[in-house]
Amino acid sequence: MNMQTGAVMAPPSPKTLDDVGLTVVMMRDILLKTQFRKNINKVTELAKSIALPVPITQELIDMARAQGLLEAMGTLGAAGEVSSEMPYQLTDSGKARALDALAQSEYFGPMPIPLESYREQMQRQSIRNIQITREQLTGAMGHLILPDSLIGNLGPAVGSGRSILMYGPPGNGKSSISNGIRDAMGDKIYVPRAIEYSGQVITVYDPIVHSKATEDEENPNQLRRRAQFDRRYVYCQRPTVITGGELSLDMLDLVYNPTARTYQAPLQLKSSGGIFIVDDLGRQAEPPQKLVNRWIVPLEESKDILALQSGEKFEVPFDTLVIFSTNFHPNEIFDQAALRRIFFKIKIDGPSQENFLKIFALVARKKKLQLDQASLVHLLKTKYPTINNVYANYQPVFLIDQMIAVCDFEGLPYKMTPELVDRAWANMFVTDETIVR
Repeated sequence: MNMQTGAVMAPPSPKTLDDVGLTVVMMRDILLKTQFRKNINKVTELAKSIALPVPITQELIDMARAQGLLEAMGTLGAAGEVSSEMPYQLTDSGKARALDALAQSEYFGPMPIPLESYREQMQRQSIRNIQITREQLTGAMGHLILPDSLIGNLGPAVGSGRSILMYGPPGNGKSSISNGIRDAMGDKIYVPRAIEYSGQVITVYDPIVHSKATEDEENPNQLRRRAQFDRRYVYCQRPTVITGGELSLDMLDLVYNPTARTYQAPLQLKSSGGIFIVDDLGRQAEPPQKLVNRWIVPLEESKDILALQSGEKFEVPFDTLVIFSTNFHPNEIFDQAALRRIFFKIKIDGPSQENFLKIFALVARKKKLQLDQASLVHLLKTKYPTINNVYANYQPVFLIDQMIAVCDFEGLPYKMTPELVDRAWANMFVTDETIVR
């Protein structure tokens, strides 16, 4: 990271065919497949589609022409007007070559990034390069009321880019804290559209996971410096992947599409340079110990091992802040060896009564529910003793939403009353009564 500007160093745009880093045959075939599938014929259109500079694209076109795969169409457009660009079309041999290449792999469009080049870019934009301050983290958690000690524990964990285990009773904001950590990382990185290893293409950029950065918000000087970055990358917010009970071990493997004969990056590769949140650990079909065992090598060595359909294994960078979140005590779901591999272990407790009241007042103000002292006393002195005065961060929102729902139905003003407290409380817990069948 450039520590003067705080901006990640952009991947330089290739100047020559050698700079692209792929074999000439692979580049030529992707050009032919792209032209065949997208039915475009101008150099500027092709250059944009394959994400290479126009001069390099022209060089590929000239090479394909010399091999009898492309031919010039002349400078007259469809309506007979003179075109400023020479259009090119596939010859019969070119169409045959494009179809043959598509039979081997349906991938077309942006040229992939060689794995080695991707490694170099990940070093430039590593999650471990981030320097985060208390002010940044507190600002990102501004909607949460958290004890100072918790921020003090989270800060070093986030700044290190190492793994974090958050545990504690449900409903106390572990998921919200995870999202706050994501929001605290304000910088942006370059995500490859696809990477190449051993002639195989692995698509990485995923619009569901990756959010394109709005460049017009940036400093004009930074924009000028980035104007020539390698367009095979997409300039994005640091990615966040959130999984829950649906997470399974096979979701951490390369996904092979037998029809297209291409691969899709697994979740942890898509989250490179960002955050991977494993929420509700212990609710998955796979035992937590087994899931964490899958992460041991990546967490310790900052690299992951993936396998192609052929069985060939290869290493990819593992540059991800992994956050495990669970309602179980760590000793219940992990052995000590697994716990050693998780660098930071942070307990997220329910709020004190004082913080509970702060949260309650904050939510009530936001939702325009008028508070009432007698009703609050009723809640604290009558209701909470029935659950041993155990407070949780979700409860203020739950209770207030319940009271507002009743007010809306009954046509009442938004004002807290003991009766509304009782009705809201009845919906927060299910009693262990016997059901007669």
